[in-house]
Order: sequence, then structure tokens, then C-alpha cells
Amino acid sequence: MFSHTVEYALRAVAALAEDWERPHAVQKIAERTKMPNDYLAKVMQALCRAGVVNAIRGRHGGYQLTQSPEKLTLLMVINAVDPIKRIDHCPLGLPGHGPNLCPLHRRLDDAIRETENAFRFTSLAELLDSTGPVRPLCPVDQPTAFINVAH
Repeated sequence: MFSHTVEYALRAVAALAEDWERPHAVQKIAERTKMPNDYLAKVMQALCRAGVVNAIRGRHGGYQLTQSPEKLTLLMVINAVDPIKRIDHCPLGLPGHGPNLCPLHRRLDDAIRETENAFRFTSLAELLDSTGPVRPLCPVDQPTAFINVAH
């Protein structure tokens, strides 16, 4: 359901959020998140274009969140790199259907809407506020198992 890019973007902003008021070098973010440097650089550029992070130049530069983890939602991060696509018209292009979705496509769009709302109302701070033993940046070599990778 979500791409590697979404997984990496969420991991990157989670890493930045732990100390969000200072810039972090790409190399350090890559080490912390277990991401390839080149791919991370592309993800960070997309996050920068969307206004989720700022790029700070110079010796002590890097990337920094544009707003606090309490204000930054998961949906903002997801839509910055791989926007969630809703079904607003018949995907089959059937004449007469237009915006009138059949029961199957209506249910699919309802599920997408619920997913979108779950991310819209979940802040980055909520992920970091875990009191359990598992943190948002688990030390894994592969993307987390709960995400069905589309790319």
C-alpha cells in the first residue's frame, strides 16, 4: 500500500524530530535510519520542496523540520513524497459512472479516506511519545513488515 519512499520519509522525519530545532547532516540521518545516502538525499529534496524540511547550507548545515513534531502530521509527510490517491471517478472509465462510484470502488475509496484521516490526525510527536520498548526507528535492515511495499 505504501512505497519505500513513504517508509523512508517517515523514518527520516522521525529521526529529525528527536532533536528538531537543529539541522542534521544527510550522512547522520542515513546512519540513524538505515537508509542509502543517495536515496535519502532524493527523499529529503522532496520533503524540502513540500515545505516539511528546510535545507541549511554550510559547515553545520543539514536538514531541519520546518515545524514542531506536534504540528507535523504523518499525512503531510506522506503527501510530500507519494500522495495518497483517492477514487473520485470510475477508474474503469465506464460511461455514465463518472463520479458515481460502484459499490466496490465506493468501499475502496472509503477505506482510503479512513487511512488518510488516520494519518491526518496523527502527529509526528505521537510516534515519538511511545512509552513501550519499541520506538519509531527500530534498528532493522529492511523496511518494516507492516507496510506492503508498492515499488
